[in-house]
Amino acid sequence: MAPTMATRRWVTFDCFGTLVDWRHGIATSAELLFPGHGTEVLERYHVHELDVEQAAPTMRYRDVLTETLRRATRDLGLSLRDDDATILADTIAYWPPFPEVAEELGALRAAGWRLALLTNCDRDIIGATQRRLGVDIDAVVTAEHVGSYKPAHGHFERFRWSFQPDQWVHVAQSYLHDMRPARELGITRVWINRLDEPDDPSICDAVLPDLRGLLTTVERVAHDASAAGEAAAG
Repeated sequence: MAPTMATRRWVTFDCFGTLVDWRHGIATSAELLFPGHGTEVLERYHVHELDVEQAAPTMRYRDVLTETLRRATRDLGLSLRDDDATILADTIAYWPPFPEVAEELGALRAAGWRLALLTNCDRDIIGATQRRLGVDIDAVVTAEHVGSYKPAHGHFERFRWSFQPDQWVHVAQSYLHDMRPARELGITRVWINRLDEPDDPSICDAVLPDLRGLLTTVERVAHDASAAGEAAAG
């Protein structure tokens, strides 16, 4: 049976890493400045970003990008000019979505699910990125809105308070930033393990290597969560 318009069925997504290929974006942007070093810069960037976010949770994400890049290039002994330091913030609007994104998000919308982004970035950045996803997004919660970065709970709590979903499935690539806090808050969750990471999959309701077939998985885990809730209430 198709859901009624009154049913609040939501799938929320992390954006960068889940829908948008941020690894490609960072590495190729770094290659423009340091040919042959893009992958090295990416790996050092990944080491520092969480520390930057946690040290300054109200810092705008474009400044997080800049400061993290400075630390990454310093580690590698690369000389980053001041007027080049904003390259990640300057190029992020052009980072590409993964190839299956538009089709899989479109299938969710066609089945009656509403779509939202819970993203560790600024409003202007996500506004520019949304046009590349190929599907309308119904709601967005940014770090700028809540004054914190995931894995803090602010994004999830703001979304729950604002939209009071009847069914809610969170889909994300980051185990640390998304799967752990979603579990702590009792949110049904699907881990998109694009990098074949070794973290414990048992804390997730489902694990996929990418978004292909996401609709089937979302509807299964949502059904299981509803059944479990009814059993507990009964």
